[in-house]
Amino acid sequence: MKYLLLRRCCQFLIIALFMAGVFVGNLSSSKLFSTIPLSDPFAALQIALASLSIDITLLTGAVIVFVLYALLGRVFCAWVCPVNLITDFAAWLRAKLGVQGRFLNLNKNLRFVLLALFLLLSFLLSMPAFESVSFIGIIQRGILFGGVSWLFVAFVILCLDIWGAPRATCSHICPLGAFYALIGKWALLKVRYNRDKCTKCMRCVQICPEKQVLWMVGKESANVCSGECLRCARCIDVCNDDALNFNLVTLGEKK
Repeated sequence: MKYLLLRRCCQFLIIALFMAGVFVGNLSSSKLFSTIPLSDPFAALQIALASLSIDITLLTGAVIVFVLYALLGRVFCAWVCPVNLITDFAAWLRAKLGVQGRFLNLNKNLRFVLLALFLLLSFLLSMPAFESVSFIGIIQRGILFGGVSWLFVAFVILCLDIWGAPRATCSHICPLGAFYALIGKWALLKVRYNRDKCTKCMRCVQICPEKQVLWMVGKESANVCSGECLRCARCIDVCNDDALNFNLVTLGEKK
């Protein structure tokens, strides 16, 4: 489980860097070494729609982060976001408790509907709508600065993912994840599946939080081209056949 350990190290390192003041701000907008601006492009877009203006520093930071995730894909969700720690724990608990089925029937496209809705509300209400209620921001601020409200939010997310629906928060609800799925569709970093090495044990599909992205398993060798892929490498970690690995592709390449 080397990639799982790397992801956890990355997530805790980012929290530590915020605590140490290397990053000043939060995941929505911060400065590296109090100099280099870094801004969540989804947050920047909300602010632009709310104010009908563009701040050059905010725009610069958004472009830097946009390019990073456009190249690497939806890595924010698995390697950076603190909510992932909770949802992964919920998935583990769900399996240990033997919870079957779901109480909520959530459509995969709900997160994209919420993405559009929050952008519209930002324009209509003249305020960054998702940033005002973001569970990601609440949990990060709670971890960094203390308080108790974030514990309630974390508990709600935990219960939702265990009993509401598997991976409900990240795979069905989160508009930020939907946004990064859109910009990461043509990312250069992909997971490559080699059918010739595969014994069709299907462990990769069973563990994948976005199972639909592994449609090619058992069928044909291909890159995972869906922007919904988290690049979490769970599939790589559990594959004993070496049929799945990270792959850097050239622009325009699909297979």
